[in-house]
Amino acid sequence: MSNRLFQGVIQQMKETLDRVVGVIDENGTVIACSELGRIGEVHENVMTELVGAPLLLRGGWTYKPFGSRPRPDYAIFVEGSDPVAAKYAGILAVALTSIKQYYDERYDRGNFIKNVILDNILPGDIYLKARELHLSSEVLRVVLLILVDEKNDVSVYDVVQNLFPDRQKDFIVNISENEIALVKEVRQGIETSDLDKLAHSVVDTLSSEFYTHASVGIGTIVTGVKDLARSFKEAQVALEVGKVFDIEKNIISYDNLGIARLIYQLPTTLCEMFLSEVFKKGSIDSLDQETLFTIQRFFENNLNVSETSRKLFVHRNTLVYRLEKIKKLTGLDLREFDHAIIFKVALMVKKYLVTNPDRF
Repeated sequence: MSNRLFQGVIQQMKETLDRVVGVIDENGTVIACSELGRIGEVHENVMTELVGAPLLLRGGWTYKPFGSRPRPDYAIFVEGSDPVAAKYAGILAVALTSIKQYYDERYDRGNFIKNVILDNILPGDIYLKARELHLSSEVLRVVLLILVDEKNDVSVYDVVQNLFPDRQKDFIVNISENEIALVKEVRQGIETSDLDKLAHSVVDTLSSEFYTHASVGIGTIVTGVKDLARSFKEAQVALEVGKVFDIEKNIISYDNLGIARLIYQLPTTLCEMFLSEVFKKGSIDSLDQETLFTIQRFFENNLNVSETSRKLFVHRNTLVYRLEKIKKLTGLDLREFDHAIIFKVALMVKKYLVTNPDRF
């Protein structure tokens, strides 16, 4: 937001109001004032005290916050702590909020990026607006969607903003109370593993310093601005699929979803038909937890009977007996590669149906 725009409004008000009035930013620094000599002064701790408060009276000043973020972007300050000062502060807050919203919609890059990823702007207008805002169409970008499990007092927006302070290259967007999108500019040739490390730095910071548990979905890298909406949707899908198939992971990349992505996009009716064709009636439901654990370890050890029995601390013949039991129940011999693939997919489909019963 342009400080000059605020200063212009304050200057126009100077002749009308008989009080010193001004604006402080999120750090408490005076960025506009009817007394020019006060610009640059710092009103310490005011913005912190204004979080969740409609008005603050302190040190002979009346403060009124304004801005759209959970933590106020700016605050009006008016000389005095009487009802007239409060009235002036309220009027100025309404006026500057309207001006700020107009400015954001017309000139603010962050607001434009938010409209792009949420599909709130026509595709034909994206290129023209990007040129107007001097956003390069050749730059590589990726969307990371940060999901906080529980609402708490920590402003995830502020934490992420501090981790990525370059507002010319990286954009932090509030999606909901517990979702933040990071639109990150990346270099040519960056690997998925590098993005995973980037996401881990966010998750680890939130966890170790603020005791906030978060998950991150990573979309694919896109060129320019137009395809950012696709990268955002992919990040959403990554988180949703992760909840079903990789619940132990908190970093999920769309590029690494594999067959889980395909299953997630299938109609439930088709999934149910697949299970009924592959298995005898009720056979997959008859498998107990011990048997399912054995199957999981067998897959993890690449269908190697000797290695799996060693890892399970059971005799080789015991494992063979369990596999024969599975074959008798389901009709599939997991020692055969083709049968193992069918069984693996079927287990994933079953998990998907249990987790998402209402999907089409």
